[in-house]
Amino acid sequence: MSDSGAPRRLWWLLVVVFALAVYGIVRAVGTPQGATPRSAEASPSTPSPSADRSTPSPSATTATSYDPAAYASQVRARARQTGVSAQLLMAILYNEAYKPHDPSFERAWQKYKPDAAFGIANMHRAAFDEVKQGRDFAGRRWEELPDDRGLAIEAEAWYLHDLATRLPVRWSASYTKDDLLALGYNTGASNMPVFARGVAPGSQARSYLDRLHANWAKAGRAVGAG
Repeated sequence: MSDSGAPRRLWWLLVVVFALAVYGIVRAVGTPQGATPRSAEASPSTPSPSADRSTPSPSATTATSYDPAAYASQVRARARQTGVSAQLLMAILYNEAYKPHDPSFERAWQKYKPDAAFGIANMHRAAFDEVKQGRDFAGRRWEELPDDRGLAIEAEAWYLHDLATRLPVRWSASYTKDDLLALGYNTGASNMPVFARGVAPGSQARSYLDRLHANWAKAGRAVGAG
């Protein structure tokens, strides 16, 4: 008697194998709002809203990679709206471009890892739900992030805006403002003051910051930063 469920089981096995491979990459590089540096205790972060519906975002691609520079106009608009650096917004998008930003893959992966991040800015559910409060995308759902890259950029920008309000008045000369915001984005807002006091980040957070620096000039060119 033939097993009609065999093809389906084989398909899911392939998905699991691929997902595990990607998970290994994710563990190596870290994800925003989630990694906990050895020197500090992470807490949920906050990203957020305000998409301009009159300018539809470029349609999502099914490719496993994309060019963040294609979204430069949206990055500049959200940077102006939220008062954060367009270069920082873009550099973080480059940092997060390692992940296959395909909606189907992201949803399949989330079935195996419910706390996975969604969208091109790799945002966690708790962070998105927090940052959207009281903003014009308050009615949007975290599940929409894989399909709406404009929403992902909007949430990222407001998240960084909210992080900036939590920066201490003074901090260690080891870090710039953008460094601390990027570390807060990657590890959680509660870790930012710890790093500001001069505590060294853990290996994953350090790697995230190193990649930000490596992507900095490219991000500046993408948004036309002088």
